[in-house]
Amino acid sequence: MYIPSLSEIRKIIGYRKFDRYELILEVRKIPAGYKISGEIKGIVDDVELFSFPRPDKVLANNWQSWGPARVITKDFKLNFPKDLIEKFGFSASIMPEVYFDNLISDYFLAADTFVVGALKSEIGHVYFKLSDDTISVHLRYFGKMFDEWTPIEPIAVINLNPDDGLTYYAELIAKENNITFSSHNPVSWSSWYQYYLDFNYEKMISDLEKSKELDLGYEVFQIDDAWEIDIGDWVPNEKFPSLKEVADKIASYGYKPGIWLAPFSISETSNVFKNHPDWLVKNESGVPVVAYENWSKKIYALDTTHPEAVEWLKNLFVGLKANGFDYFKIDFLFAGAIQGKRYKHNVSPIEAYRMGLKVIREAVGDSFVLGCGAPLLPSVGLVDGMRISADTASFWDPNGPDIGYPNAYYALRNVITRNFMNNILWWNDPDCLMLRKEDTQLNDAHRELYTIASLLLDNMIIQSDNLSYEIDKNLWNLVKKYKTYGRRRFKVSGLMNGRYKITSCGTNGCDELVIDDLATLQYKVNYDTPRIELSKVVEKRTDGRIFNYYREKQ
Repeated sequence: MYIPSLSEIRKIIGYRKFDRYELILEVRKIPAGYKISGEIKGIVDDVELFSFPRPDKVLANNWQSWGPARVITKDFKLNFPKDLIEKFGFSASIMPEVYFDNLISDYFLAADTFVVGALKSEIGHVYFKLSDDTISVHLRYFGKMFDEWTPIEPIAVINLNPDDGLTYYAELIAKENNITFSSHNPVSWSSWYQYYLDFNYEKMISDLEKSKELDLGYEVFQIDDAWEIDIGDWVPNEKFPSLKEVADKIASYGYKPGIWLAPFSISETSNVFKNHPDWLVKNESGVPVVAYENWSKKIYALDTTHPEAVEWLKNLFVGLKANGFDYFKIDFLFAGAIQGKRYKHNVSPIEAYRMGLKVIREAVGDSFVLGCGAPLLPSVGLVDGMRISADTASFWDPNGPDIGYPNAYYALRNVITRNFMNNILWWNDPDCLMLRKEDTQLNDAHRELYTIASLLLDNMIIQSDNLSYEIDKNLWNLVKKYKTYGRRRFKVSGLMNGRYKITSCGTNGCDELVIDDLATLQYKVNYDTPRIELSKVVEKRTDGRIFNYYREKQ
């Protein structure tokens, strides 16, 4: 149904009958907009709920962590290199058969005067298809059969500009899903953006030693990809001793041990692939579906509905926790949500993904779980932190392909455009800070802007450097100082025009970062003045009483 304006959204109310399914839609007023809900019954693949006129400029969003959240105009065309389509596979979209031939936005879409977005993704996938003149709102259920009337994914229509409306949208998601996550946002170190696969136990110990010498104040020390025999075979290779020894060594330095793995990904060379092909998602002919290509290999998807695969997944994480790991970076999670045939019939890809994520969440208990390469909306309530950008990199390229490739420029852009998710849905992970002054193409301005933006947005702070290199100590001292200020309240404006202003308030006052041009590093930082520095004084009186108070530093 086409409506000429979102102000006429009530026109979509009512009962609709199609060849294979029935649909009832309801619309009710909420502050600043409307909530669309309803029920569906029958065999359902793709439902167009309604369509409306397309503005010239919209903020469009990709379905998973690495994908872009960017403002596009009507002349924008998706320019995805054809030679990479097969390699990227489902990492580009849960619907590659739609994505590569159309312009779509997943979960939400925003323009100058509105935000429209799904509030849940537990069974179906909400997306927006953009034509030259219209935007159509779709619910994709991937052929699922509903024997009984079942609630659809609710959608909010918010009549606010994105600077205000996206934060309100996130709050509605949190309320709809009754979201909880860790109240603490730890400062961490990760091996990946310094060493990549060239990492071993000796380098780990070297950086542990150096971290203490430099007094960097980490809470978590996380080993990344490089420790495992293969993707899917999560046991240490010859470069590392037992996982218990690794975790014990990290803990001996006073840090919480962290580990990386891609739990829903199975390499074609792994023992799991060779010995348990029945654990994989398959096509209609019973052949395992390639989820994506990486590590110069085909990567398949774990069927999180198969009882044996579920038991393996559970035991994997129970074992990691028993060995002492208490922080889990789980990556390439989109593999759990690919289309295909699973052990349990009539389960949508979204349902299968959430089933797998719940197994992990229950296995690790209150440990910190950081999602990465993850379908965003289906992950709410099941992770503590979420990567919300493409991989960062030791280079800054505003002219590179904006398709989720590593690039510090696009990574920071997403940190800003997805800012509204932070501390409402989870802790936003802006990806690692690289503060080394050697072995990098990033200059002082790149490092400063990335660090200050991450601090003012109250993001997770994770450093990835060889600590034997020269590190920008002034920036890390700034990190340590801001972490003493506690949680921050922030406001971002300029999302639609690309001239961003971040106002961030904490116990130190309110600071401001103005970015006139992200590509060319035209920015300025306005610190609150006067900046009063306080020091804590503990006084023990002669009568045994203890008094704590603060005084201004001289």
